[in-house]
Amino acid sequence: MTEIPRERRFSAFGQTLAGLQWDGDGEALPVLALHGWLDNAASFQPLAEHLGRPLVALDFAGHGHSDHRPPNQATHYVDHVRDVLAVANELGWDRFILVGHSMGAGVACLFAGTFPERVERLVLIEGLGPPATTGKDAPQTLREAIDQMLTLGDKRKPVYEDPEQAVAARLPALGGLEEASARLLCERGLERVADGWTWRTDARLRLTSSLRLTEEQVEGFVRAIVAPTLLLMGEQGLGGDGRFDHRIDWLEDVTVGRLPGRHHLHMDDPAPVAAEINAFLSR
Repeated sequence: MTEIPRERRFSAFGQTLAGLQWDGDGEALPVLALHGWLDNAASFQPLAEHLGRPLVALDFAGHGHSDHRPPNQATHYVDHVRDVLAVANELGWDRFILVGHSMGAGVACLFAGTFPERVERLVLIEGLGPPATTGKDAPQTLREAIDQMLTLGDKRKPVYEDPEQAVAARLPALGGLEEASARLLCERGLERVADGWTWRTDARLRLTSSLRLTEEQVEGFVRAIVAPTLLLMGEQGLGGDGRFDHRIDWLEDVTVGRLPGRHHLHMDDPAPVAAEINAFLSR
């Protein structure tokens, strides 16, 4: 029988973060799962059913059912790291398996490098470290971010007459995903408004980041990771073009797997992804 996850709520630095929890095999080391940009905790539902482990999938701040960051403030990528720590502490997990997809893989790398004693194994899906900006481009990046913040009040989220329109709009994202995957994300990612349905996500998530790490700083975090790491990439995904390959050498203990599939391969075809993860965790 397929396990139905239950809703969780966590307190993190004055905010309430949401998530989904699967009990799985209560004796196994638990998994904390981090989703991609503009996704939500439901993105791990297909994979959780194949892993059979205790698993908590977090809604990042501004995503899913989690609170948005305080109003009239910039949102910062690195703040997700402290949120992950708060959630792990509230769960009482001293050591755990950390799984991240896309943006979540970037956050997972920052966390595993900052708190290496907390991560037993690290699984990265379609991501290795966060995006980087060269030092010389940092001033222009900050200017673009501030300019976008100043005009944010003039923008409105799209409103759909029914959720099916939102599902159709979600299908082409980042190389495309299966309809069932898009539907899962929309079920958790939409909210009812007066004229129909719109996204729950914080509009600030679409703005340029005020300040990104440099590649040298990313390298520092990745080299600080001591947990054995599994990196899985889709042949038609973001990793298929080799954009992460130069960072692989920074990892002390890494296994690389390349599977057929697009960016959301863990949702579209979870069984092969789960097989790779289960084999890695059993070593």
